[in-house]
Amino acid sequence: MKMSFRWYGRQDSIPLEYIRQIPNMKNIVSAVYDVPPGEAWPEESIQELYRDITAAGLEFKVVESVPVHEDIKLGLPNRDTYIDNYIDTIARLSKIGIEVICYNFMPVFDWTRTQLDKQLEDGSTALVYYKEQLKKMDPVYSDLSLPGWDASYTREELQALISKYKELGEAGLWSNLEYFLNRVIPAAEEHGIKMAIHPDDPPWSIFGLPRIITNEANLDRFLNLYDSEANGITLCSGSLGCTSDNDMVKLAAKYISLNRVPFAHLRNIKILENGDFEESAHISSYGSLDMAAILQALYKNGFTGYIRPDHGRMIWGETGKPGYGLYDRALGSTYLSGIWEMLEKSGGK
Repeated sequence: MKMSFRWYGRQDSIPLEYIRQIPNMKNIVSAVYDVPPGEAWPEESIQELYRDITAAGLEFKVVESVPVHEDIKLGLPNRDTYIDNYIDTIARLSKIGIEVICYNFMPVFDWTRTQLDKQLEDGSTALVYYKEQLKKMDPVYSDLSLPGWDASYTREELQALISKYKELGEAGLWSNLEYFLNRVIPAAEEHGIKMAIHPDDPPWSIFGLPRIITNEANLDRFLNLYDSEANGITLCSGSLGCTSDNDMVKLAAKYISLNRVPFAHLRNIKILENGDFEESAHISSYGSLDMAAILQALYKNGFTGYIRPDHGRMIWGETGKPGYGLYDRALGSTYLSGIWEMLEKSGGK
C-alpha cells in the first residue's frame, strides 16, 4: 500500500512541504488544471507539475484526473478527435512515470453534495447529501456549483447538454463508454499505465441524468467491456458506500483479488435512516462503514496500489476548498496507515 494525498497544484492553499510532514506520506495525486477538457495536456505543464512535486521530496505516480470530454460520453461525431488528444496525454504522462490515471464517466456533473458546510455535533463542518435539499436545487437556473464541476457552460448550453443525456439514456452511455475503452485501454497498455474509473458519486441518477458505475453488477459489466488489468477501478468507499446496497468489504475483496484496483479512495460515510448521508471522520465508529474491515480486505487480497484519504471535514478553524483541507485528511491518512501497520504486523488478523 502506498499512501497519497491530493494536491491541486500551485493554486492549492496547502503547501507541498506541509503534506510531506504527514507520517507515511510519500505520494502526490494531482493533475494539470488549466487545460480545457478535451485538449491534450502540454508536455511543459506536465513537466512543471512533476518538478514541483519531486522538488518537495514527494513522488508523482497517480493522476486524478484526465477529464473525458462530454462529446465522448455523448458519442458525437468529433469524439475521435478528443480521444486522440486523450491518448496523447496518456503518452506524455508515461514519460514522467505515471502509473495510474483516475477518471470518471459521469454526465455533466462530477461528485454532488447538497451542502458543503453542514455543522456536525462536534463543531466541525462536512459535506452532506440531503434529498430535500436536492429537490430545491436547479443546475440550470440557479448558481449551483461544486468543486470539480465544469463551470464554463452558459445556462443555455447546460440545458441543451442535460437534454442530450436524457435522450441518450443508460444504454447509450454504456455504448459510448465501451467505444472509449476500446480506443484508450490499448494505449494505456502500451505505455504501462492503469486506467481506474471512479464510481458515480453518489451512485444513482441525479437531475434525471444517467449514471452507470454504481454497483457490483455494473462494475462487473464495466470490467467485462475490456478485459485487461489496464482497465481498472478506483475503489471509492465514499462513493459506492453512500448506499447500504453496496457491501464495501465484499467489493474490495472481489476486485482487488482480480487485480483490477490500482487506486483507492478511503473515507467514511454516515448513512441516515431516510437514505441521506453525511461525510464523517474516517474512524469506523463515526460513520456507517467498517474502515478496518475494508483495509483488511485490501491487505488479505494483496493490494499494492495507491490509497488516498478522501474528503475530510473542516476542523480547527481551517478554511479552504470544501472536502480538501489539510488537517482532517492528514488525520485520516494517519489513521489508515496505523491500521495498515497493524495488519502487516499481525499477518492480516
